[in-house]
Amino acid sequence: MTTRRRFIKTALGLGLAATLPMRAWAESAETPQALVDRARISLEEMLAHPDYSALKKGIRNAHGVLIFPQVIKGGFFLGGSGGSGVLLVKNAKGDWSLPAFYTMGSVSFGLQFGGEAAEVVMLANSSKAVDSLYASSLKLGGDASVAAGPVGAGGKGSITADFVSYAKSKGAFVGMSLEGSVLDVRDSLNSAYYGKPLTPIEIVRDGKAANAGADALRAALRKATK
Repeated sequence: MTTRRRFIKTALGLGLAATLPMRAWAESAETPQALVDRARISLEEMLAHPDYSALKKGIRNAHGVLIFPQVIKGGFFLGGSGGSGVLLVKNAKGDWSLPAFYTMGSVSFGLQFGGEAAEVVMLANSSKAVDSLYASSLKLGGDASVAAGPVGAGGKGSITADFVSYAKSKGAFVGMSLEGSVLDVRDSLNSAYYGKPLTPIEIVRDGKAANAGADALRAALRKATK
């Protein structure tokens, strides 16, 4: 095989691999408990960062919070992003539910090389936004609006989007666009974490789930809403 043919075959192979759903990144061997623990760490680190003062204010008024400890962005000839995360919802008493597991993925065509990893915290600003997450999938920017939250010491601003996102990479804010991203329910992780098949509604609204492993994450959110 000539060098040129080998290059073409390699490029096509990488391109085809990149066209697989971004869920492939999210469906790694990581255990659901490890994902919950990393979600807590990401949340606490962002809340402690002076540039994310608006995030803490936003959580106090949010109806739900999605936390993705790692969203991988990048590709060869095809760029995309993907990651697994958790949803927690605030009830009428102001307490936080157990986590339901989700994936976030998107694909955008273009000549792109390299990659980037970021942590994402996204606030659901209304009961309508939370309800939209109970469907099997939700497209941000299509089924529901999404906007980047204000960043910086004393960051403020009036944002009317259904979802407001904050992203951090290598300790600094990154302007990661979530328009076009698709949120999907991770049924396999929900079943694995709670020992039986449960829908997000049964977990976050109906209280049919139980797992003490999420206590530290829920405590971190309670602290943030005080």
